[in-house]
Amino acid sequence: QVQLVESGGGLVQAGGSLRLSCAASGSTFSINFIGWYRQAPGKQQRELVARITSGGIRNYPGSVKGRFTISRDNAKNTVYLQMNSLKPEDTGVYYCYYLLRDSRNYWGRGTQVTVSS
Repeated sequence: QVQLVESGGGLVQAGGSLRLSCAASGSTFSINFIGWYRQAPGKQQRELVARITSGGIRNYPGSVKGRFTISRDNAKNTVYLQMNSLKPEDTGVYYCYYLLRDSRNYWGRGTQVTVSS
């Protein structure tokens, strides 16, 4: 079992920055990848905004590339999402996601990010 707790969300003006954190506890070895997803207001689907594989390979969609950076501190069992040059369309609830190699997967409860214009 893996428990994930996100923090760091808030209200920021367009052009500003935020750093989200995802603290993990439990059996976090044998990770396939760790991702940050975003659920925009009024939308049911969650969109992948960043992911990092067990080998350290990072992927971003075009909408956030160059602005968002995912990183991982193994000693603290924490994953970060540094978000710069924020835009109003980045508004949403941000979720941390762990996919393990045995296909078990876990979500955090999310943290709200609101970007005002």
